[in-house]
Amino acid sequence: MLLYILFIVGFVFLIKGADILVEGSSSIAKRFGLSDMVVGLTIVSFGTSLPELIINILSSMQGQSELAIGNVFGSNVANLLLILGVTALICPLPIRRNTILTELPFSLIATLLVGFLANATLLHNLEDLYISRLDGGILLFFFVLFMAYIYNVAKTNKDEVIEEDDTPMMSIGKSVLFILLGVVGLFLGGKWVVEGAVHIAQSFGLSESFIGLTVVAIGTSLPELVTSAMAAYRRNIDIAVGNVVGSNIFNLLWILGISALINPLPFDVVSNSDIVMMIFASTLLILAMPIGKKNAIDRLNGVVFLLIYVAYIVFLVQRG
Repeated sequence: MLLYILFIVGFVFLIKGADILVEGSSSIAKRFGLSDMVVGLTIVSFGTSLPELIINILSSMQGQSELAIGNVFGSNVANLLLILGVTALICPLPIRRNTILTELPFSLIATLLVGFLANATLLHNLEDLYISRLDGGILLFFFVLFMAYIYNVAKTNKDEVIEEDDTPMMSIGKSVLFILLGVVGLFLGGKWVVEGAVHIAQSFGLSESFIGLTVVAIGTSLPELVTSAMAAYRRNIDIAVGNVVGSNIFNLLWILGISALINPLPFDVVSNSDIVMMIFASTLLILAMPIGKKNAIDRLNGVVFLLIYVAYIVFLVQRG
């Protein structure tokens, strides 16, 4: 009974945690002259990726590689299709040129890198596929490069004018407190929701891989979903988009890298179809830019993204 109560309370923590995290992050952006995109790619992305990080660390330590890999792959597909789809329905999302030319391609390259490393043993005619500790180190190296890029963007665009919004200018102490409380709320909310959802799923006899790709992936993506939706509602468009793109890069390079360092992750060849789906979703997002109005993900794009995500879930159910 307690697990079900925490499951419901978890949603409350997610919603309120996302709200105050966006508010505190936006205030920091205004006070220090940082663009909302930089804040979304760093502070907000790290905060909303905490559930994935905790789930994957625990899964790696317990040798549940299918859950760890399924969580990352499923979360990334959910970020691109489900979250951006829902967010675009709330408010069309104009995308900055820098994001189209740099951050989105970097996310796509990160996906291709994970796919290559996971299947690299095929080059040595080995049947067992896995993401080794060396692979984990390579992923973390590229994550450091990404953070160096973000630092350079923040330094270069420090004087960039932030788009007007209704976010109040809070003191630094209060802004940091809001961010910390938001992260804690997201972490606890995500943890309780996932634990409850996994318990419910297991009671129906679902496989670990299926749970990772659907229940856990959607559960750990709830912070990104609620945060991006709140950001779109507040018209903090750059935080909404930066949160999704940043979270995907964090998941592939930072979270999967750390998970592999803790314990090499055996890789099922069936998971290649999920990598193909991530590549397809990333490519679709890039192609949506010139198709939408004024380089934006409009509401029609949002509907298409959601329909494709539903089709993907149906595919996973049939795959078992």
